[in-house]
Amino acid sequence: MTISRRGWYGKYGGRFVPETLVEPLRELEESFDRVKDDPSFQAELKGYLRNFVGRPTPLTFARTLTEQAGGAKIYLKREDLAHTGAHKINNALGQALLARRMGKTRIVAETGAGQHGVASATASALLGLKCVVYMGSVDMKRQALNVFRMRLLGAEVVAVENGQKTLKDAISEAMRDWVTHVKSSYYLLGSALGPHPYPYIVREFQRIIGEEARAQILAEEKRLPDELIACVGGGSNAIGLFHAFRDDPEVAMTGVEAGGRGIQSGQHAARFSGGSLGVLQGTRTYILQDEHGQTLDTHSVSAGLDYPAVGPEHAELMERGRARYVYATDEEALAAFQTLARAEGILPALESSHAIAFALKRAKELGKGRLVLVNLSGRGDKDVETVRAELEGGK
Repeated sequence: MTISRRGWYGKYGGRFVPETLVEPLRELEESFDRVKDDPSFQAELKGYLRNFVGRPTPLTFARTLTEQAGGAKIYLKREDLAHTGAHKINNALGQALLARRMGKTRIVAETGAGQHGVASATASALLGLKCVVYMGSVDMKRQALNVFRMRLLGAEVVAVENGQKTLKDAISEAMRDWVTHVKSSYYLLGSALGPHPYPYIVREFQRIIGEEARAQILAEEKRLPDELIACVGGGSNAIGLFHAFRDDPEVAMTGVEAGGRGIQSGQHAARFSGGSLGVLQGTRTYILQDEHGQTLDTHSVSAGLDYPAVGPEHAELMERGRARYVYATDEEALAAFQTLARAEGILPALESSHAIAFALKRAKELGKGRLVLVNLSGRGDKDVETVRAELEGGK
């Protein structure tokens, strides 16, 4: 990966923060540098990943889905089978262990779809840390099940009533809390975005997805896949998958953003299709913004994809042509949700459904004899009520 200077991915990334956050971020960077190659830290993390999270997660050949698509073989990397139901636990557990090493006693986190909040609450309960999760009130309503799960795990869930009342606003409130309680608290950011070193830290804790998938597809098919497909909100599950294949030019990499109600409608979260370069919440990247640099409202049927910016490493991958970024609409994601459920007996998260929607089209385009590997980033239990309401509303 091209990083021209520490914390930068080409011209993307950096650390655009107020003076009050400079020292906490420097402390975080130095602490992570100490533990990332520390055998005792890595042994403890690997033990939890194996015995608590349930890694490695399987690689499943989607036979019926492949037959229905009528082309390339489709494999699913089953992050939905990790403890708590999504890839978020990989990063949450790693950062919570880091927080404990740093002497912090309180975790501050944000969440949109609720899965990072659940993962943070879970890791905190496991390690004996206090946990407060900020969540937009709009997301709390559509992810009520995950809100209850967080509270059962002992976390305090704080409703955010500012702005659009979704993920961007939850991140802002979590950062304010962190600055106020920086001596005792650790901000456990959930995606590969924000100021350095967060994009790097999150990528390092999520790279296990791609490392496992690479070994598994080689064992199963004796070759690498032709294309990787993953949904992209902030981008942690996608960068976790992509990283292990970054030096394999024969493996195409495709990120699928939230097309919402269509690009022309303006009600979407497709940063690469409708955004421009700017700075948001500490990092320089592609953002949905107006001509004055004001962040635009976003929309997606999936609570985890409606963030107005994308992680800086994805912006660099796009610019140099190593990865491409497309979008799937709400309608396509809802259809894919039902298709996977009926074809394979798997309820995917609505976020992951965007990747499935594109994979169905791409497998047909590639044709037989080719391989597609899709990251199924989470399970769809949390989204059943949303899907029901959407489908019944459409009747």
